[in-house]
Amino acid sequence: MSALTDRINELARKEKTVGLTEKEKAEQKELRDEFRAAFRKNFAAQLENTEIVVTDSKDKKEKKK
Repeated sequence: MSALTDRINELARKEKTVGLTEKEKAEQKELRDEFRAAFRKNFAAQLENTEIVVTDSKDKKEKKK
């Protein structure tokens, strides 16, 4: 993932300074799409493993007694 983001950033810097060739623009789009797909996959996995616990203030008082 680090190599992917490094290359994306390298192309972004080059785009701002000297511009990109058509081949580099295509590579940049492909890398960004790949990054987004990996991000969505990781985020979905993180949500799957997230547990929401709702406690009521009454429950807390009862446990203290």
